[in-house]
Amino acid sequence: MSKTTLLKTAAAAALLAAAAGASAQTVLKIGYATTKESHYGVGSTVFCDEIAKGTSNRYTCQQFPSSALGGEREMIEAVQLGTQDLVNTSTGPLGNFVPEVKLFDIPFLFRGYDHARKVMDGAIGQDVLKKMQAKGLIGLAWSENGFRHMTNNKRAINQATDASGLKLRTMENKVHMAGYKTFGILPTPMPFPELFTALQQGTVDGQENPIPVILASKFSQVQKHLSLTGHVYSPAVIILSPNVWSKLSDADKKVFTEAAIKGGQAQRKKVNDDEASGIAQLKKDGMQVVEKPDGESFRKAVAPAYAEFAKEFGADKIAAVQAVK
Repeated sequence: MSKTTLLKTAAAAALLAAAAGASAQTVLKIGYATTKESHYGVGSTVFCDEIAKGTSNRYTCQQFPSSALGGEREMIEAVQLGTQDLVNTSTGPLGNFVPEVKLFDIPFLFRGYDHARKVMDGAIGQDVLKKMQAKGLIGLAWSENGFRHMTNNKRAINQATDASGLKLRTMENKVHMAGYKTFGILPTPMPFPELFTALQQGTVDGQENPIPVILASKFSQVQKHLSLTGHVYSPAVIILSPNVWSKLSDADKKVFTEAAIKGGQAQRKKVNDDEASGIAQLKKDGMQVVEKPDGESFRKAVAPAYAEFAKEFGADKIAAVQAVK
């Protein structure tokens, strides 16, 4: 073979390698409801960094924070349809797709973060994660939104009766709404992207969300009162489209799963950090905070709804969650 032929062959090989490298890189779209600086942004960034590292940049992410691709329900639907690759979402709207998830939405089911995380990482949580696949969703790993607290513009909430009559924005979640009605709240389902304006205009009196969401969404600008009711634990989950999952090798599936677990851990840490420093920041921003409302009054008010929850989910399943130590 002549020197010229060798050079041509080498050049052709280099071009083919470059073309293969270019075509081998897949950019995945991941969306979430809050800002890139929020707990969702932190978790998603760690996940994206880990898949890029684990696949030598064959897979990378483009992030779409602040509901740029729609509300959580719309993004879950898009992942199910395959028009969006990934979503890092709270489980609030997910129950409309995967009914088993709604078990975790029961008010005052969890004793605290340690209990909640043990349930999600244990057999109960992992079993629900696997059930998502039958609904056209690949649940990679649990992330976290946090315990939900109430804010409003009318009055301080010290006990359940103080919440009575308040028009609160809720997620489109029947379990949440059934529970909140026992407090006398008027639940008003509304997509998250519309919430800030609705609070600003007085369309609703208030809303309920974890501290990291209240901080990231700057609700202190449009809400006077915050009560640390911790009435519902809000898990979150990193979900992948089956279209992407089916194309992954077994090795890449492992990379994606482990990346999601690390992303979820980073998201939980950010929740911890926001819980630790966020109350002081919200006070500084002008919110009046009830740090220790009468939790027992809320538990007593919601007790009658537990009979309905037991019918829907099974008393044994509720008891199994409560029994986790």
